[in-house]
Amino acid sequence: MSDPELESTATLVRALQHGDDAARERLFQRCLPLLRRWAHGRLPQRARDLADTDDLVQVSLLRALNNMDRFDAGRPGALLAYLRTILLNAVREELRRSSRRAADLHSGFEPVDDAPSVLETAIGRQTLDAYERALERLTEKQRNAVILRLEFDLTYPEIAVELDADSSDAARMLVVRGLTGLTRRMQ
Repeated sequence: MSDPELESTATLVRALQHGDDAARERLFQRCLPLLRRWAHGRLPQRARDLADTDDLVQVSLLRALNNMDRFDAGRPGALLAYLRTILLNAVREELRRSSRRAADLHSGFEPVDDAPSVLETAIGRQTLDAYERALERLTEKQRNAVILRLEFDLTYPEIAVELDADSSDAARMLVVRGLTGLTRRMQ
């Protein structure tokens, strides 16, 4: 067996799809810390309850891994982009749910805490929206490279493995080109 540190998520997904149950655990162990890091600060304090961000991350990851039989792992970086989308949707749903709960609890007598998330506070809602719009206009490979570097904090060698790039320098150049395009589109 190859070194697990060098297995791409696409390789692990294919192994899981071919019945390798150990691949599910390796995927979970690889993706959980990445998703935790990504989700940290995205859920405002008002939306947190007993099911905090970590629970949201775990549930999202388990849902995704339970549906890997229908997932197409052919594109490099596809799994982490898929997981990011699932988790982003879960965060949005939790925000909607917490707003409904707050409205029910307060029945309009007390203002709902509309405090922004840590991320929104750091960069601002408009900047975050502009970032998301600009990200969608990049090529898929550039978008995935930028997300892996900025949002998942992967190193260039890790990005090279995930995106099936020839080297860490090739991954670095892909990130740089993506960031350049992102910056241009955000201005």
